[in-house]
Amino acid sequence: MSAGERAFGEKKPRPAAAHWSKGPAAGSAVGHSARPSAASVGVRVRGVLDASGCSMLAPLQTGAARFSSYLLSRARKVLGSHLFSPCGVPEFCSISTRKLAAHGFGASMAAMVSFPPQRYHYFLVLDFEATCDKPQIHPQEIIEFPILKLNGRTMEIESTFHMYVQPVVHPQLTPFCTELTGIIQAMVDGQPSLQQVLERVDEWMAKEGLLDPNVKSIFVTCGDWDLKVMLPGQCQYLGLPVADYFKQWINLKKAYSFAMGCWPKNGLLDMNKGLSLQHIGRPHSGIDDCKNIANIMKTLAYRGFIFKQTSKPF
Repeated sequence: MSAGERAFGEKKPRPAAAHWSKGPAAGSAVGHSARPSAASVGVRVRGVLDASGCSMLAPLQTGAARFSSYLLSRARKVLGSHLFSPCGVPEFCSISTRKLAAHGFGASMAAMVSFPPQRYHYFLVLDFEATCDKPQIHPQEIIEFPILKLNGRTMEIESTFHMYVQPVVHPQLTPFCTELTGIIQAMVDGQPSLQQVLERVDEWMAKEGLLDPNVKSIFVTCGDWDLKVMLPGQCQYLGLPVADYFKQWINLKKAYSFAMGCWPKNGLLDMNKGLSLQHIGRPHSGIDDCKNIANIMKTLAYRGFIFKQTSKPF
């Protein structure tokens, strides 16, 4: 996330209670779907506070609705007190899964207790860094283009795309830009142009099977700036088309606010603090920011959050 995203001043949604659901079909915009009642799914819910004081609804029996009454009864006997432990906490999830597996439950069934299914096969975590200065230079140009391919079932990183980009309008990086992003002149000199990098992104997407119409994937960014402002703005300036897969995304800030009930004013720093996570790497390094986004997503998914598209159709 570069300085440009902060200047964009994205609109904050009204924080809402967390939505814990199986979710409708992939590709739909964020829906404030009603959380299933405890009576209908056998889920106990209690209010808890996270590290930053945000209120949150934590499902303490994630996956109960997916068990038959007989299997649920067996699971209760096996898990005992662990069934009513916070399954948003990975330690409890791991214990519950191991206990179920040890008593003859299949691995996939055991995992249901800790990890609800997402609606996408893959999440493509993206965070641009761009030329910048004080006062801001125009037009800004992308200089770092990282993507992490996150498995929607395991929330683990499966593949990485990472390239630096040669700026052409302002080819010399400013001291402010280098200090902010850690990107020095030698890292962009002689690198491919944005057009060439976009071609390589498309090749990588095809190689990873992400262009298969049967594979559901969506980009995830920390804010709307990357895909609503930066990429389409630079492509328009250079006369380049924007691929359709860049036109829908999940804004992690909005997802976090839906899950936790408060807006992360300071972006990744607030989200890491709110989830008691250590920050990975250097702030404003595109690839390190992607790793932090992926870690936050994994933690929210363990707590039962279902990620949904937040962008509106172009």
